[in-house]
Amino acid sequence: MPKTVRAAAVQIAPDLTSRAGTVERVLNAIAEAADKGAELIVFPETFVPWYPYFSFVLPPMQQGPEHLRLYEEAVTVPSAETRAVADAARKRSVVIVLGVNERDHGSLYNTQLIFDADGSLKLKRRKITPTYHERMVWGQGDGAGLKVVETAVGRMGALACWEHYNPLARYALMAQHEEIHASHFPGSLVGPIFGEQIEVTMRHHALESGCFVVNATGWLGEDQIASIHPDPALQKGLRDGCMTCIITPEGRHVAPPLTSGEGILIGDLDMRLITKRKRMMDSVGHYARPELLHLVHDTRPARVLEQIDLSKDFSEAEQGKPFEEAQDA
Repeated sequence: MPKTVRAAAVQIAPDLTSRAGTVERVLNAIAEAADKGAELIVFPETFVPWYPYFSFVLPPMQQGPEHLRLYEEAVTVPSAETRAVADAARKRSVVIVLGVNERDHGSLYNTQLIFDADGSLKLKRRKITPTYHERMVWGQGDGAGLKVVETAVGRMGALACWEHYNPLARYALMAQHEEIHASHFPGSLVGPIFGEQIEVTMRHHALESGCFVVNATGWLGEDQIASIHPDPALQKGLRDGCMTCIITPEGRHVAPPLTSGEGILIGDLDMRLITKRKRMMDSVGHYARPELLHLVHDTRPARVLEQIDLSKDFSEAEQGKPFEEAQDA
């Protein structure tokens, strides 16, 4: 484990008109953060092409055009977009956590991608339960994605937004001894109370897990908010709610958080603080009582089709016979 890791949490606006425009902003932010010495860079939730803000302010009957546009601009994995990010990770030797709207044939998913410093894709996971309005937009992930992976900066886990309110999902990562937890929220949503709740949630997870938390939220400019909905009353739901922050295992901010505007938050993670915290309280070690309480985690990927070749149950001599005749034999 490196003694110190320089982390960057990115709070910028997407390009609400094109996937290509947002990817360009991602690549520019990677370059800027890397120039500042960042070894880990975390972007907001479903940042590419953009978070589906429309679903929060439009009634279902009016969402069709924007939902279809999101389908057209969504990312497949792998794709030219993911390869571009992987190349940037490799060229700058940085670990990158990116939120995308992933298209898998006829469905969209809230997906987190972790690229290692060599450009390899170490994790692709889907949000297990979309929240409230998001259920009109995304499908559900599975337990296979609740996984901690080894990276150049340490053992990393990731969750998106209100997955942090599923304590068992968090515990699944804690039990795999995550050292750095990457998280992200949409930002520019709900209002000031959302930012306050994010801060409480991130600090609590850092304390309970005994890990660092690097959290990124997005940002919308006034022109972008107006383009999503013209009603000033509904536009209030597309402001504030930002809390880009870096938290130590002791629950403290590494640097003052970003709560408005665009910017890149930089902080140095002193990895020795992990042992300092866990010496006192290790939720999945000496502070656990597994004989009383333990988590059962189904890590099997969800499957909508399982193909079984019955011919493998019969010898070659029997394969040409009708099924009933072969069974009798």
